Amino acid sequence: MDEAEKIGIRELRQHASRYVAMARAGKRVPVTDRGKLVAYLVPADEPRSVFEQLVAAGKVQRATAKGIADLLPIPAAPPGEKSLSETLQEMRDEERY
Repeated sequence: MDEAEKIGIRELRQHASRYVAMARAGKRVPVTDRGKLVAYLVPADEPRSVFEQLVAAGKVQRATAKGIADLLPIPAAPPGEKSLSETLQEMRDEERY
């Protein structure tokens, strides 16, 4: 559910446990009364990190990959050359200063 998907008070009453579970999971649920936004159903505990705050606000979604094992391994650098990670880090360092 994102910010555009608002629920009415009647819907909240009929399916309160569903929306409380969404809030418990970190979602911010907008509630309307006759089409006007009147409240948000939010988690009781404030999200601690910026990422958790963005998830709670519906601005980002958590990754669905099962883990790093799902990713391809990083290819090794040819002998005598820097790895792509090292080259990228050098480029980033040059941009900062």
